[in-house]
Amino acid sequence: MEFFATCPAGFERLLASEMTALKLSHVRPLQGQVAFEGSLEEAYRACMWSHLASRVVVVIQRIDARTSDVLYEGVRHVAWNDHFKPYTSFAVDATGVNARLNNTHFTSLRTKDAIADSLTAHGPSHIEADPAHPDVRVVTRVSGNRATIGIDLSGGPLFQRTYARRSRDVGLRADYASAVLALGQWPKLCGTSAPSLVALAHYPDPLVIEAALMAAHCAPGLLRKHWGFTKWAGHDETSWKAVLEDAESKRISSPEAEFAVRSLEHGASRAKNTLRALGIDAVVRPYTVYSEDEQPQGTTLLCADLSDLRSHEMVREAAWLRSLAQTAQQSQPSHIAVSARNDLPEVYLRNAHAEQMTSMLGRDPLRIMRFDHPDLSERMPVVSLTPQKEITVLVSASDQFAARLKKVAKLRGRWARREDVSCYRLYDSDLPDYAVSIDLYQGTDPYTGELNGRRWLQIYEYAAPKDVDEALARGRLMDVLALAPEILDVKPEDTFLRVRKRDKGGSQYASEARGTRASAPRKDGKIPLPEGAHLIDEGGLTFEVNFQSRLDCGIFLDHRDTRAMLREMAKQTKGSKRFLNLFAYTGTATCYAADGGMRYTTTVDLSRPSLDWARRNMARNGFTQRDHEFVQADVIAWINEQRHTKNRWDLIFCDVPTFSNSNRMSKRSFDVQRDHAELLIGVSRLLIRGGVCVFSCNLRNFKPDTATLAKAGVSIEDITPRTIPEDFKRNPRIHHTYLVRRA
Repeated sequence: MEFFATCPAGFERLLASEMTALKLSHVRPLQGQVAFEGSLEEAYRACMWSHLASRVVVVIQRIDARTSDVLYEGVRHVAWNDHFKPYTSFAVDATGVNARLNNTHFTSLRTKDAIADSLTAHGPSHIEADPAHPDVRVVTRVSGNRATIGIDLSGGPLFQRTYARRSRDVGLRADYASAVLALGQWPKLCGTSAPSLVALAHYPDPLVIEAALMAAHCAPGLLRKHWGFTKWAGHDETSWKAVLEDAESKRISSPEAEFAVRSLEHGASRAKNTLRALGIDAVVRPYTVYSEDEQPQGTTLLCADLSDLRSHEMVREAAWLRSLAQTAQQSQPSHIAVSARNDLPEVYLRNAHAEQMTSMLGRDPLRIMRFDHPDLSERMPVVSLTPQKEITVLVSASDQFAARLKKVAKLRGRWARREDVSCYRLYDSDLPDYAVSIDLYQGTDPYTGELNGRRWLQIYEYAAPKDVDEALARGRLMDVLALAPEILDVKPEDTFLRVRKRDKGGSQYASEARGTRASAPRKDGKIPLPEGAHLIDEGGLTFEVNFQSRLDCGIFLDHRDTRAMLREMAKQTKGSKRFLNLFAYTGTATCYAADGGMRYTTTVDLSRPSLDWARRNMARNGFTQRDHEFVQADVIAWINEQRHTKNRWDLIFCDVPTFSNSNRMSKRSFDVQRDHAELLIGVSRLLIRGGVCVFSCNLRNFKPDTATLAKAGVSIEDITPRTIPEDFKRNPRIHHTYLVRRA
């Protein structure tokens, strides 16, 4: 009989080795599957023992599949009465496409119709389709102009272990965890005396449990309650009982292997409890550094799962990669097996991998690497922060960054306390090689308004020039992410990284805030915080920040002095006291203007989430009157509309994006250098006599078109030096600010 076992792409060679170890015949690795031949008992053995296979399928027939009609005829002529018992249900799974069969759902429907028509042609069969819970599952695999028709013996993915539900389906999927172990040669180590496994992962359960199953010779199939062959007419109960009895006889309850766990939570106790529920009494403990007389006697495999770390979580990635290198130095393993989404483990282990395979985890590529006998005698560079604390780094020059950050933090902290500033910039590419900016935010209690001791870091990485070695730049960044939280006394989980490009290719409003909508105000009038949001204080006002939802956290610190200036201008404004905030973002300037006595404010932005955010900022500061309006509109088009009305304002703030190309704009795009003259002419027409507009942009080389503006009767005065805060004076081109009046 012919069979094939399916698997994730990249697993074929490992699965073929596993099938060979199970003494199956004619094993051939193919794309996404491994074919083998033999008796039905051998197929049952594959179902019972395979850690890597997704399904095991018995081949019924190979047919022509050039078109759907040809496929239909081929399937209809299969002797289906030989495979279905009376009163059973079936479903069809289709994979693969060709030029005429390019929709797997359609292929499965045609196969189902052909089976139903074939059975009906032989009289009442009492067999019906049941896509959700079939007794028998038919498989159609299209490849080129041929299709393989088979019966799925598994009855569902083999990697769906019962223990996964107990551990809440966290960590690697069981077959991926088994692939890490297989590449790390753990099955071979289980044949040696007292092997040990060190598992490093946020959620190590799958690694530890799969390794324990291998060490205890416990077949994964013993954990399953349902099989796809039990109601298949071709099932051989005698052969299955023989395989089942053999598996039960080989299982041992107390394997010699020892397991040490280094994880985010209580990984050791949770994995041990899960194994105990499975009937395996294994030695599972938290990982600690061995003393010389406690070193494991057997061979050690270090397994690390870093697959749940993505590029935007590089703070966690830096910490765990350092843990990997340190654990490797301490445990001195014979082999190291790592699953990761990039090649950084090679950098941290300072050793070329002995073997690797590449697969896909969701939509992302996953690399599984093995390092044999890594030479870790050369100690990685360290930075001494205090006599008692050392931080392992990748780049030896990172001690200069640490020294610079410590010095600046001390000086800037004194300035901030003197000026009563709680959120400020600490570092901005002070060392050109470490091209990042670091902002410190301190939290405010949502009810008292006092500082609550919570601190966050927002780190922006400037894209490195093309002539800088990518690995070196990444190493420096990882060192920044490791050093900055320690130096500034901020928890790693409260440190956030964003990448900012040095060009005009995006707007400050490029990414809409997600998950920032809060529920309605409570009966006591307090404004609930959206998920992931925090409160800070600036100038005696309370503002909401969110470090997870978009590129900018909700407040531009470089405009601190500009906002204070707007408040003073508002206090000096006479008459109607009307304020307009264009491109308002989260409405922080509106709050300052209202605090300065502006009775009527209009806040305009194209982004609905930003306007909701602005409403919450205003409400938290007590500005809830109907005289404060919020307008969702394309600002350029809205200005042109307002010019034809009687609406005019005493004070306008216009902080424009450098570039914007939202499909909701009336024009195709907005470029501040190209379009600012037209914008400011329109804005000037919205001012009352004697009114003023504070105009700002952050294009570094911005130059106002004074000639065009003067011709239109608009005066513009550069006040940039007055608006650059102390903590931004290293970068005086962080923004440009002007006073715009109608001459």
